[in-house]
Amino acid sequence: MTRLSDTPPAWDECTQLTTFLDYARDTARAKCEGVSAENARTAPLPGSPLMTMSGVVNHLRWVEYYWFQVVFLGEDDKGPWTEEDPDREMRIGVDFPLAQLLDEYAEQSARYRELVAENDLDARSERTIRDGRHVDLRWILLHLVEETARHNGHLDILRELVDGTTGA
Repeated sequence: MTRLSDTPPAWDECTQLTTFLDYARDTARAKCEGVSAENARTAPLPGSPLMTMSGVVNHLRWVEYYWFQVVFLGEDDKGPWTEEDPDREMRIGVDFPLAQLLDEYAEQSARYRELVAENDLDARSERTIRDGRHVDLRWILLHLVEETARHNGHLDILRELVDGTTGA
């Protein structure tokens, strides 16, 4: 069962940030509970052919990979995107069962929870962002909360359009 609480078990900054990120992650999973395989791959918005529930979940997974492993740790970028297809993670999301994507997202989230616990929020990224600055881990967490919450709105809309399910 998906845990849906944004109340942290402690009031230090790191616990609050990670609790909100976990809450946003859990909300994404909750939006996907019970959706059929066909509906998970359906793009109901005529102007957004890549906007499927599977595509959004795959995007969330790869976005976290990019910010934690590529930007923060400085690892080589092995993401699915290319210069010719910068949104490829959205496109290929439909090639995988939603349950698999959600399981991989949960496993990856657990690893990143450990990464955050092992680092100080003031730790700077190995790579720079577009404007040439090295962001700190705090900024990455805040960015991922915003990114995940924004896409939860997309999942909410997609779910209602594909099968009529609405929720909190």
